[in-house]
Amino acid sequence: MKKEILTLAFARAVFVEFLCTLIFVFIGLGSALKWPSALPSILQIALAFGLAIGSLVQAFGHISGAHINPAITIAFFVGNQISLLRTLLYVVAQLVGAIAGAGILYGVTPAITRGNLAINELNHNITPGQALVVEIILTFQLAACIFASTDNRRSGVGSPALSIGLSVTVGHLVGIYYTGCSMNPARSFGPAVVTRRFSSVHWVFWVGPILGACLASLLYFYILVPYCMNMSDRVAIIKGTYESEEEWEEQREERKKSMELTPP
Repeated sequence: MKKEILTLAFARAVFVEFLCTLIFVFIGLGSALKWPSALPSILQIALAFGLAIGSLVQAFGHISGAHINPAITIAFFVGNQISLLRTLLYVVAQLVGAIAGAGILYGVTPAITRGNLAINELNHNITPGQALVVEIILTFQLAACIFASTDNRRSGVGSPALSIGLSVTVGHLVGIYYTGCSMNPARSFGPAVVTRRFSSVHWVFWVGPILGACLASLLYFYILVPYCMNMSDRVAIIKGTYESEEEWEEQREERKKSMELTPP
């Protein structure tokens, strides 16, 4: 764990999660604001969220993985893909980024327009139980898309950024009618903090996405496409000390070159 946190790459990854979530929340919530001159459509909001995610994954995915979502980060941990430390710091960075993005949007938007800052709310005819099921299903399909499209064991999968962006878009096309569509605890948490409006059903936007993403993780990484790893390697991943064979070979070659360049 100490080895992982002391690297510059790790610090960059955490910062990128903060930055990406800030931009995502700013754009997504901004698209849903009710301007007097033009009320937003469902399609406009869905495309804004989806295109924002797609652009950010394309731009920053190689640095941090561009999770931009605590539910996805937790699901990657459940799937034994990232360390505990990375999980915790990513989630903190995402939540702080969401608050920052919502706060900036609040500050630059006229009071008559900002309203409740597009916080997630249940449709009047939807019960918390129904909303929970909707969030579980929508986040399940998103997480499954992310795991499959970023799996380095596959070849010729196309553009992960495009498929993930479309997955977010289709989720919003359905979910907005039920819950305003969260699929992301940070997206719900940021505006709730800034506007100080935590409803009695705010838990739905945490429990639903996390359950949906974790179910997808368990299904994908342990049943459908399991990794053949021994227990020591799995523990090393959790600790942040795991080195794949490719990484070990690269380090061995670097050590070999340094020895060749060292004068006797």
